Amino acid sequence: TAPLRSLRSLRYAVQPHSGSRNTQGDISIRQKQGTFLSACNTRPPALLDFATDFGSAVGLKVAWLFEYPTLLGGERSLLATLPYLLQAGIEPVALAPPEGPLADVLAGCGVEHRPFNVHPSDRAMSRQQLRQALRSLLEEIRPALLHANSLSMGRLSAAVVEAAGMPSIAHLRDVVGLSAAAVADLNRHARLLAVSQATREFHLKQGVSAERTRVCHNGVDLNLFRPRAPTGWLHRELGLPDDAVLAASIGQLVMRKGHDVLARAAARVKDRLPALHWLLVGERHSQKAEAIEYEAALRASIEAAGLARRFHFLGAIVHVERVLPEVTLLVHPARQEPLGRVLLEAAAACVACIATDVGGTREVFPAATMARLVPANNVDSLAEAIVELIESPAEREAMGRSARRRMEEAFGAEHAARALAGHYREVSDGQCP
Repeated sequence: TAPLRSLRSLRYAVQPHSGSRNTQGDISIRQKQGTFLSACNTRPPALLDFATDFGSAVGLKVAWLFEYPTLLGGERSLLATLPYLLQAGIEPVALAPPEGPLADVLAGCGVEHRPFNVHPSDRAMSRQQLRQALRSLLEEIRPALLHANSLSMGRLSAAVVEAAGMPSIAHLRDVVGLSAAAVADLNRHARLLAVSQATREFHLKQGVSAERTRVCHNGVDLNLFRPRAPTGWLHRELGLPDDAVLAASIGQLVMRKGHDVLARAAARVKDRLPALHWLLVGERHSQKAEAIEYEAALRASIEAAGLARRFHFLGAIVHVERVLPEVTLLVHPARQEPLGRVLLEAAAACVACIATDVGGTREVFPAATMARLVPANNVDSLAEAIVELIESPAEREAMGRSARRRMEEAFGAEHAARALAGHYREVSDGQCP
């Protein structure tokens, strides 16, 4: 199903945008990015003691290094800490692609943004050229430390910061195999932050320094993602009857997210649950042949199962907080997951979740009351869980409440910001490893 007007207005926020629009049925770029813009200009009560707690970090200039212009999990997770870090007096300077949704958000938040484009469209740059460009930027900015927001940016920046004698942190947000050279690059940083204990253990087995590597869970804005009553707007946009049941799967259309397993499970339950419709929120970014073939095969399998009218490909949406209240269930069938941000967002919104028991997911949901965890690649278990939860509204409601409490206890954006500010303070003060 092609996204309609309101859905398009949610999607535009993830596309490069040349300026504001304010025509009927559309949303200006500032409105669309309100997720972060409003947070940057408010002072929630939880912030009142934050600067006092991290007084030695006040005035600390930190260079944030981003690879892509998008607002995916890694970017959203770091930006969720921004209001707290700003209130604490920490001064981020973003080194990021010059245009795109990330640049729009940075501008709206008043964060200093220095263009740094790892993948320019008009030419190819060697690693040596990129490192020289990064070196020049850092010499100009003179931050107290550098925070590379991804494993790949940790690799790129390692030699530069080591040569400059600059304290640095690299985030480990991926579970991928590393070469010996990659491990050596990462170990040049003063500290490595893994998004989950599972991610940390995975990389330690590859030779990443145990002494330097700490766990720093992502956090979610508990005010933005909170329980809300459904309004039915998504049913209306998709032309669905009021009694249609919506289940969502949110993530990039790539093999590791397991949408093919979901499609097979949906085929198993289609007759048992004839009112169930599936929302696939996300898109394929990779242009590799295997990624293109995977998406084509996924769509073909849905068509072959007679489910084309019950699967709705909505594309990438920034304002997930508007979609979640409209769904009955979130299903996350990932084959691997360092720490699924969408699970935090759904849990904070009191949406019952089914997820595969992989990576850091059990750290998010340590108790069976918080979510239904199933084995990866197991169509039968996934189908059974879908039927049981769709047919058990009381269990879904209790599960949503339990998951929300878990987010309040351990995964709020303030928790993540406090942890991150502590790492900034220690690394800048030379308290490493």
